[in-house]
Amino acid sequence: METHYQRIGGEETIRRLVDRFYDLMDEDPDYYGIRKLHPQDLAGARGKLFMFLSGWTGGPQLYEEKFGHPRLRQRHLPFTICEAERDQWMGCMVRAMDDVGVDDTVRRELTAAFQKTADFMRNKEG
Repeated sequence: METHYQRIGGEETIRRLVDRFYDLMDEDPDYYGIRKLHPQDLAGARGKLFMFLSGWTGGPQLYEEKFGHPRLRQRHLPFTICEAERDQWMGCMVRAMDDVGVDDTVRRELTAAFQKTADFMRNKEG
C-alpha cells in the first residue's frame, strides 16, 4: 500500500506544501494569530515542518534523524494554543493543500489526520 508521502507526490510536493503554508501565514491576516507565534524569519520553521511532514506522511524520517522524537505537544507547550490557533493552523494547511493541488482523496485523509493532531496541540481553553 502506498504511503501518503508517495500519494501526495513525495519530497517535491511536501516542500511546495510547506512553502505555501508559510507563505499564506505570512500574507493572509486570517492567520495572524498563528503567525505571531513564529519568529520573523520562517526559514527554520519551514525546514522543521518539511522534515516532520516527510516522516509523518510515511516518507523519510528526516525530523527524527536530526532532532529525535518530535514530542509535538511538549515542543508546543511554550505557545498558547486555543481553538482559534488550532482552527487557523488547520485553515492555513487545508488552503495550502488546495493551492498545491493535493488529490481530493489524499487531502481529505490528511485533513482528518491533521485535525486530530492540531486538536491535540491545544493547551489552553478557548
